[in-house]
Amino acid sequence: MASKAKTYFVCSECGFASAKWYGKCPGCGQWNCMNEEVKEAPAKSNRFSGASASRPLTQHPMCIKDISSSEEERYHTGLSELDRVLGGGIVKGSLILMSGDPGIGKSTMLLQICQFLGEKYRILYVSGEESARQIKLRALRLGVTSENLFILTETDVQCVMEHIRSEKPDMVIIDSIQTMNNTELSSSPGSVTQVRECTNAMMHLAKSLEIPTILVGHVNKDGAIAGPKVLEHIVDAVLYFEGDRQMTYRILRAVKNRYGSTNEIGVFNMTQRGLEQVENPSQMMLSGRPKHVSGTSVTCVMEGTRPILAEIQALATTTAFGNPRRMATGFDYNRIALLLAVLEKRAGYYFSNLDVYVNIVGGLRLEEPAADLGVAIALVSSLKDVPIGEQTIAIGEIGLAGELRAVSHIEERVTECMRLGFTKCIIPYHNCRNLELHQNAMTIIGAKNVREAFEAAVE
Repeated sequence: MASKAKTYFVCSECGFASAKWYGKCPGCGQWNCMNEEVKEAPAKSNRFSGASASRPLTQHPMCIKDISSSEEERYHTGLSELDRVLGGGIVKGSLILMSGDPGIGKSTMLLQICQFLGEKYRILYVSGEESARQIKLRALRLGVTSENLFILTETDVQCVMEHIRSEKPDMVIIDSIQTMNNTELSSSPGSVTQVRECTNAMMHLAKSLEIPTILVGHVNKDGAIAGPKVLEHIVDAVLYFEGDRQMTYRILRAVKNRYGSTNEIGVFNMTQRGLEQVENPSQMMLSGRPKHVSGTSVTCVMEGTRPILAEIQALATTTAFGNPRRMATGFDYNRIALLLAVLEKRAGYYFSNLDVYVNIVGGLRLEEPAADLGVAIALVSSLKDVPIGEQTIAIGEIGLAGELRAVSHIEERVTECMRLGFTKCIIPYHNCRNLELHQNAMTIIGAKNVREAFEAAVE
């Protein structure tokens, strides 16, 4: 007698599965995200019945000394910023997941790299969202005319895999993985099961044929990749596009990379001709900076091996509400609350009855603790209505006692500040060692607490 198919519910945010429906997912706490799935019982087999069920072995253990350790062949994309994020280029046989908000430039970037890669490699571009004519119109706008670029509009993953096996391209692009459908599964396209199984199938194909594959992934309302979290564990690299659609600057960040660092970022500028890479992000972030205005400061953060200067704007004004408002754009909200508490308790700057707004210019998000001092100085500058020196930069982490803690890569940060013309650098006192060579070119001040740093910044 045939086994009966079972119905269960899967969370579209985290992949949590349950036999009954929940309004709120027990796994991630999201509301109205449990979708019904049908799971068919697998057919019985005699796999463990005896020697007759033994299967031939296709892989054999290898001694680690016999495994080749030569460098992997990488495909250069023609965009040095993208190669930096990937760790030097696209590794042969790798599976890359690129995600971001709608309209941020994912498909635009992939078409642009097809023009450069198409000079030496054959590329298969699989689209499940757009027609071939739509892709052709965008390619003409971007100047993509490569004869080695082939377009396939298909959503059946089995058909896509057959085309890949027959054509044997040097690279495959799937746009997007949420539109792929496996007809052997009864669930609808875009569901958790479909996304997971389609990605798993593409992973096995990419590894077996050693064809690098790029998957475009949609994001949900919280900015995370739509589908189960296991999707990020299957792929070799996960790239996120960051930035506001209303702004022209885009930041590409790697949150996972098996072939390189996860701390590198790439900066791009969206134009009518597509995405243009920004070779000097610091100069771009500081363009249009106001002069002789209180509440602005500059700090230096490390993004991988690259030091980037960022402008911080802060505004402290009398509140019109019972409870003061705190808002932060590009900076952690909880970190702002901590810094305000330290400034009141340890330094004597009171913000209890003031609304506080903090903004990082250019759409950059500062997550490194070394940006604490720049934010604190901007807050105090707005509170006192005293402008910070135009050629002054502040770097340092603030502790709960109000002290300045040492930060890493101080020499690279100071060198970048000197290159961009800053003449005064305020750093933690314990970082002043080994900076004798820089003191002849710029004034380096070692401060022990926040108050000393602010007094040095306004002199």
